[in-house]
Amino acid sequence: MLECNRYVRKKLTVFTRVVALLLPIVCVVLLLTQTAFAKNTYLINDGDRVVIHTTYATDPAAVLDEAGLQLGEDDTYTTAEGLGMSEITIQRKQIVSITYSGKTLVVSSYGETVESLLSRMNFHLSTDDAISHSLKAMTFDGMNIVISRTLTAQEVYTVTVPFQTNYCYDASLAEGEQRVLTQGVEGQVQYTASVLYVDGEEVSRTVLSQQVLTQSVDALIAIGSQVEEPEYQEPTKPAPKPTQPAPTTPATKPATTPEAPPVTQKPIIGDGTIVTPNGEVLTYTGVMNATATAYNNADPGCTIYTATGTLCRVGAIAVDPKVIPYGTRMYIVSNDGKYIYGIAVAEDCGGSIKGNRIDLYFDTVAECNRFGIRDCTVYFLG
Repeated sequence: MLECNRYVRKKLTVFTRVVALLLPIVCVVLLLTQTAFAKNTYLINDGDRVVIHTTYATDPAAVLDEAGLQLGEDDTYTTAEGLGMSEITIQRKQIVSITYSGKTLVVSSYGETVESLLSRMNFHLSTDDAISHSLKAMTFDGMNIVISRTLTAQEVYTVTVPFQTNYCYDASLAEGEQRVLTQGVEGQVQYTASVLYVDGEEVSRTVLSQQVLTQSVDALIAIGSQVEEPEYQEPTKPAPKPTQPAPTTPATKPATTPEAPPVTQKPIIGDGTIVTPNGEVLTYTGVMNATATAYNNADPGCTIYTATGTLCRVGAIAVDPKVIPYGTRMYIVSNDGKYIYGIAVAEDCGGSIKGNRIDLYFDTVAECNRFGIRDCTVYFLG
């Protein structure tokens, strides 16, 4: 019996030693197995899209494929360890255009600031450059960055001021006969202006000063108003004695100033063209009916300069700039056929000149009074 107990104790001692040796190994194997088959959580950033994906996979490419996020040929990604999960950030290729000095350069970006992209492409901006996007803005696919080179220059130039032609009646001339009393002379005005250029093209021009080099002189032409007397015919029977003496000669046309400057020839206005009385051919692109008044620089509130800084003169008229922009060239005739104002340029404005209303400049107050208010047709010249 004692020998049997000794045998049993010996067997238990061997078994205990074997178990003690294998137990750590089993625990390590179980721990490794649990780690290999544990689920991992990933935070995936794809631009504006954020995806949280849990998987047994550990390869980032496999994780992205499981999450349904396909990478393009030139797309890439980065990985980082976050709080309690791994982070995968997808960097997708962006196509960005840079337009500068009329040329366009197409470049690639993976998401960066405009300033960083321009620096990487060796674009050095000057203080005169204007850019379409903020330097701190982030790039995106299809972005078009436009860089414009601005330049402000001061220029001095001379403008020819055309003379106007005025007419008057002359009873000493036969009807229809003309005589030049004053020869017209063109004027010269020197302007100093600040001119803004963008990419080499003029954008705006501001007149700083002007100087009259030569004053224009209007032409004056006399037109005959003499009317031939009819031939006297002997009456066939005695006429009754009049109670009052009858005039022996017909009355001649008075030599007083007419209501309006005479129009001996009228322009020939066709479809898109105007042939002026002096033979000049003009083209027009539009027509507008307007109510016209007359003004002179002697009127209250007026000076010798227009609102655009040019000299007041016949042909420089006042308009509503919202209807007729400054600088618009026109040909103006009155609807009653008594006035041909001719070529005019929109250079002035007035507080009461609104909508389809224009104000025609005349040299004298008397001319303004004779013109009054008339309906006119305005032809916009090409």
